[in-house]
Amino acid sequence: MINAKNITVIPATINPMTHLPKMAVQLRRAAAYARVSTDSEEQLTSYEAQVDYYTKYIHSRSDWEFVDVYTDEGISATNTKKRDGFNRMVQDALNGKIDLIVTKSVSRFARNTVDSLTTVRKLKDAGVEVYFEKENIWTLDSKGELLITIMSSLAQEESRSISENVTWGQRKRFADGKVSIPYGQFLGYRKGADGLPEIVPEQAEIVRFIYRMCIEGMSTNAIAKHLTQQGIPTPAGKQVWQRATVESILRNEKYKGAALLQKKFTVDFLQKKMKVNEGEVPQYYVEHSHAAIIDPEEWEKVQLELARRKRSTRRTQCNSPFAGKIICGDCGEIFGSKVWHSNSKYRQVIWRCNAKYEAGKHCSTPHLYEDDLKQHFITALSQLLTDRTVLLEDGRLIRSELLDYTAIDAECASILQEMDMVAGMIRQMVNENATQAQSQAAYTDQYNSLVERFENLQTRYDTLQQQKERRQIQADAIGNCLTALEEVDLLDITFSEALWTAAVNHVTVYSNDTIVFHFKSGNNISVVN
Repeated sequence: MINAKNITVIPATINPMTHLPKMAVQLRRAAAYARVSTDSEEQLTSYEAQVDYYTKYIHSRSDWEFVDVYTDEGISATNTKKRDGFNRMVQDALNGKIDLIVTKSVSRFARNTVDSLTTVRKLKDAGVEVYFEKENIWTLDSKGELLITIMSSLAQEESRSISENVTWGQRKRFADGKVSIPYGQFLGYRKGADGLPEIVPEQAEIVRFIYRMCIEGMSTNAIAKHLTQQGIPTPAGKQVWQRATVESILRNEKYKGAALLQKKFTVDFLQKKMKVNEGEVPQYYVEHSHAAIIDPEEWEKVQLELARRKRSTRRTQCNSPFAGKIICGDCGEIFGSKVWHSNSKYRQVIWRCNAKYEAGKHCSTPHLYEDDLKQHFITALSQLLTDRTVLLEDGRLIRSELLDYTAIDAECASILQEMDMVAGMIRQMVNENATQAQSQAAYTDQYNSLVERFENLQTRYDTLQQQKERRQIQADAIGNCLTALEEVDLLDITFSEALWTAAVNHVTVYSNDTIVFHFKSGNNISVVN
């Protein structure tokens, strides 16, 4: 006969979650987490109240030891990457400094289900519990994770709903033509009493100066360097200007009193990723939306000038006014600057052909000292201004002829009329083919012939419009040149970057020491090096 088994239960003495003896009396090191998603006055009051509440709450528990209240102000909970206070708290918990984290609710902790569960599980593995006061969830409880999953999903959907409502509101504002500007980093405007952009006079002068320098021929690099040297702060309040900052000011349509809305849009409400709008969502162009700092015609001239520079093969990143303007008469390459004896009192800046020592090149053009180049410019300018009155009259006549678009406009009007007629013929053909039986081979031949005719007309029209643009750019260059030449003191001609930029189109250097200055007025003057 087998005796009955005698089984003795040995109770667990270690808590599997906290790894502490079950009977041990030990204070739990408790911390709290407080967050508000905006920095409005109302939210900041809520934030301060949370900090005060949880400080007192933890101190009131005799079984808890206060560690800290970790905080984030004005930060959304949809992503944990930029929440410094939250990330610091989690790291301290994983480092064994915290046993318990107390927070107001699941939505305060995170509105992203994945982030919320990942963080909770990471803390759980380290024996750290999170207590969500509003939902009364303790994460080390067996039902904790299920409840967190449900609550986090609800919070995430709430965040999605809020994001969609905000997006709808923004697009409704765009459709109504309501303009908003990031005033803190936007030069020239501030928010007016009526909520519309209001011009800041002293900043507007800087914007006009930037546009004027561009029209006079200065590169965006040179403009940035000049503004930095003048001690003018950037829109963000920095001391050093960058080329990209200058270019963004020159290309921004808001300076002519218009606004292109929804240039970017949010791709993912969780990650807050922004993308340049390339047609995925509607854009809205609002004319006369606010007071203009730059005349629309002047703004358009700048866009044409920037487009011309982009097409130019002589592009350079150098800040010097001579960059890209000195051409080798042997091979056609541009001259680049070199510094001789840079660390001594004999320091010299010279210019020479960039391809002079390339394999297969045999340029014999000389290098030019920068000081000599300035003197040669003064000599050429003196010759040019021998009879300034005649020069100015001839220049104005040339400019007037360039701006006479009568023939071009007449041809464009004729082309548009013919294009409209051809488009009508194509539509009629398509309709007839859809309702009447006919030879498809003949139909295809006639259709392709009409389409080719239409495309040829379109090409010719585009060519004429480009001619107008080039003539406008040339006329503007001549006009700026004549204005600069008219102001020159004939008794004391001196070099200045502004005068050089406004007057000189380019300079060609030949191997026989001849230097030809090609002025924007259309005149060419030769000097000997």
